[in-house]
Amino acid sequence: MAAGAASRRYMGPLLCVNLVMHAAVLGLAGWSLNKFIDGETHRHLGGNTSTGYLLVFSLMAGVVGACSVLPGLLHVRAWRGETLAAAASTGLVSWALTSLSFGLACKHITLGNRGRRLRTLEAFLAMLTLTQLLYLILLHASVVSSMFGPSCSDCDDLRCRRVPRDELDTSN
Repeated sequence: MAAGAASRRYMGPLLCVNLVMHAAVLGLAGWSLNKFIDGETHRHLGGNTSTGYLLVFSLMAGVVGACSVLPGLLHVRAWRGETLAAAASTGLVSWALTSLSFGLACKHITLGNRGRRLRTLEAFLAMLTLTQLLYLILLHASVVSSMFGPSCSDCDDLRCRRVPRDELDTSN
């Protein structure tokens, strides 16, 4: 019971942090990709052979991650099973793309020759991978609880009410 209440309490602020961090990834990756495509050498950019891949996948992870925050916030507000499916699926896709970008960031770190902005982008990707995973864990921990999870046990709709055991007796 406590897992569901705690997960609902922490999900909203965690989603807001994720949105801000995805916006920062979008800004850093967009600026860096613009400089990288133009062939400009900027003292904060640097780069190696994996830089182009890192920037493209970081942009994709940032866009999908920012878009996945909306179903998450709607789920926190409604807290029903119907919204859980959208929040879980978009959160999982966002985490997968962020993890892929983090893997490319690890390769980028291994190859070296990184500028200040690319190091900042790599740090944001590492933090985003962990916070997205924490969000998914909280999202799925809330399912365990029947009182606080997305169930119909406490709604007033007739089709959601539980049927008493004596009405289920079919031996008559």
